[in-house]
Amino acid sequence: MLYSMTAFASGKGAFEAYSWAWELRSVNGKGLDLRLRVPEWIEGLEVAIRGRLGKAVSRGNLALSLRIQSEDQAGSLSVNTGQLDDVLGAMAEVEAQAMDRGLSLAPANAADVLAVRGVLEVGNADQDTSGLCKALLVDLEPLLENFLNMRAAEGSALEAVLDEQLQSIARLTSDAAAAADARKAEMADNLRAQLVRVLENSDGADETRVAQELAMLSVKADVTEEIDRLSAHVKAARDLLAAGSPIGRKLDFLSQEFNREANTICSKAQSVALTTIGLELKTVIDQMREQVQNVE
Repeated sequence: MLYSMTAFASGKGAFEAYSWAWELRSVNGKGLDLRLRVPEWIEGLEVAIRGRLGKAVSRGNLALSLRIQSEDQAGSLSVNTGQLDDVLGAMAEVEAQAMDRGLSLAPANAADVLAVRGVLEVGNADQDTSGLCKALLVDLEPLLENFLNMRAAEGSALEAVLDEQLQSIARLTSDAAAAADARKAEMADNLRAQLVRVLENSDGADETRVAQELAMLSVKADVTEEIDRLSAHVKAARDLLAAGSPIGRKLDFLSQEFNREANTICSKAQSVALTTIGLELKTVIDQMREQVQNVE
């Protein structure tokens, strides 16, 4: 099964006096980047969520947010005095160094200080949050299931598009092979005409040496290897699609190899028909590369 890196899921839950809302979304990424916004006062929650997401997903930039409300708000907010002292001390040091350098900083207000992570705490530091943590982790599972189902649905659509593009590349590769065969007679005639022209305009030219040079030019214009490699790349890409995710990086590498062979065919074409096919190949390959960026 193929998975897309783009997906979204949301959910709500409740436990005792608490209610919460989840949001989980992901976009394309070269690796796995997890960004979590969860309450720090629930001991062990972030570590557990990070571990669960890391097992479920291999690539993508994932952002998860959890908003919790309590029916009993009394004493739910408190100031971490130790963290506050550290923050105020750091602010004083920054301001002192700024003044030594003749810099003027805008004064900070209480809201700025409270916005610093760890200064304002939600809940009682002595509160046992193990039950809440367990309930949240249980509720995470259906959220994650919906999220993965969306990645799978997007991946299925991607697979259909990629399969169609590979069919186009295979067809164009076959057309390129036919065009290359069709130009052989024309190239032979051109080489013979060039040989005659060189010999007529160069006194004492070595006919054998000139023929060898022209033959080398003919070899350099041959695209058989490029066509064979394109066919091999198509098979490799189809094998990867059959294997399923995670294959995004391998497909990305293959698409670069596709593009390399198409560029070489264009540079060696020496015929309008083969050049046209090479340009069509490049167009389809570029479209495929765009789609591959979404594959896990």
